[in-house]
Amino acid sequence: MARTKPTPPPAATLVLLVRHGQTPTTGKLLPGRAPGLHLADLGRQQAEQAAERIAALATVDAIYASPLERARETAAPIVAAVNAKRRAAQQQALKLQIDKGLLECDFGEWTGAELRALMKLPEWNTVQRAPSTFTFPGGESFTAMQNRIVGAIDRLRAAHPGGTVVCVSHADPIKAAVAHAMGTHIDLFQRIVISTCSVSAIAYGMGAPVVLTVNSTGGSLAELRPS
Repeated sequence: MARTKPTPPPAATLVLLVRHGQTPTTGKLLPGRAPGLHLADLGRQQAEQAAERIAALATVDAIYASPLERARETAAPIVAAVNAKRRAAQQQALKLQIDKGLLECDFGEWTGAELRALMKLPEWNTVQRAPSTFTFPGGESFTAMQNRIVGAIDRLRAAHPGGTVVCVSHADPIKAAVAHAMGTHIDLFQRIVISTCSVSAIAYGMGAPVVLTVNSTGGSLAELRPS
């Protein structure tokens, strides 16, 4: 009696989390969800560099972005670079898709405040050391933010099983997503650094997520795969 070959497990879905490029207020203000903030010249250069790195991958199946201008402007050159490669291969072009699940944290009354001023507040120590206990006045809690970004990633990767999905988002949501994938408590997520236009990659397969790289700002992404 012939033995049936075991069915191979489905291929993992690769999610690339890209922080938007530098803006005129990066490192100075807490812009949050306030509209009208665009990339600085350096941020546009960073986005072009990230686009080259991502377009060098074998395939990209979908590109999503937060609705905020700085995220959409970062995603635009990624879409252009990926589509140039797809046209050369006679493949259908991709369209940028906007997903509110990738939004920046809602900082409520802290939106637009200077970081130097916020660092002097007694609540700042809680933000850094026990974020799971903190809700921004009139805004979102860190726990709610993490649940939102993780839920968005779960939904988007389910729509592209075995594919490569690019998600352009913001520093805190990406840190929270990486912490969740690593099994790290949200109270420790501030120890993760996510630089402008960095790429963090997570593979989602049948088992636990596998974090392939965090805060990558240069070099090839082509070898990203679970070991």
